[in-house]
Amino acid sequence: MLRLVLVCLFYKFPHDSQPQPLHFLSPSFVPLEAVLFDVDGTLCDSDPLHYYAFREMLQEINFNDGVPITEEFFVKNIAGKHNEDIALLLFPNDLQRGLKFMDDKEAMFRRLASEQLKPVNGIYKLKKWVEDHGLKRAAVTNAPRANAELMISLLGLSDFFDAVILGDDCERAKPHPEPYLKALEALNVSKDHTFVCEDSVSGIKAGVAAGMPVIGLTTRNPEHLLMEAKPTLIIKDYEDPKLWTALEELDKQEAAVKPAA
Repeated sequence: MLRLVLVCLFYKFPHDSQPQPLHFLSPSFVPLEAVLFDVDGTLCDSDPLHYYAFREMLQEINFNDGVPITEEFFVKNIAGKHNEDIALLLFPNDLQRGLKFMDDKEAMFRRLASEQLKPVNGIYKLKKWVEDHGLKRAAVTNAPRANAELMISLLGLSDFFDAVILGDDCERAKPHPEPYLKALEALNVSKDHTFVCEDSVSGIKAGVAAGMPVIGLTTRNPEHLLMEAKPTLIIKDYEDPKLWTALEELDKQEAAVKPAA
């Protein structure tokens, strides 16, 4: 079984001139059982497509007096959130109109994704590592089912996941921990032996609240914003040397504790 040890990495926190030690995974993770992945922005670089769809469709209905929303507005108010919460934000006095708008926007997103969706750099390298170590895995997303199934299929990951947990299937979506707690239950694994990969403040907060270490990806969201949600580790993508330094150290420790043949 894979045994995790304390891996000290160095990460420079914003506004701090000195690197600070960052503990990726603690010795209590014995053994590692599973990895949980968000979908949008974590498996694939989908936020530019979402942003484009929101910007175009909101401008069509004269939202914000017809001034296009900025990427900063999108990151702060929309990215990673559940559709009902977005509908309430954009249409606070007309939820039904907001939900209809979101349905139309998701249809536009799926048309764009079918032609333009790209994987996050290094995802297939991490996929192989997870498979080689025999770990369970689940996708945990606030995306609607049609979006989640399309993205996972386009990425060729339909057979990779043991479970897919949707915010729509939970009483409370991210940033509440319920979706991640449901994933642990579905996989029959412990939060003490599982880590999470996420790219949004909402998702990181959910994973942290569920009691797991979270690897935050700066796919599109700025590092300083993600740090507010208290991830265990920040990486650029799955090719980031910080990630592989940690995982390689885990492999060395596993080899060290194996009994001699």
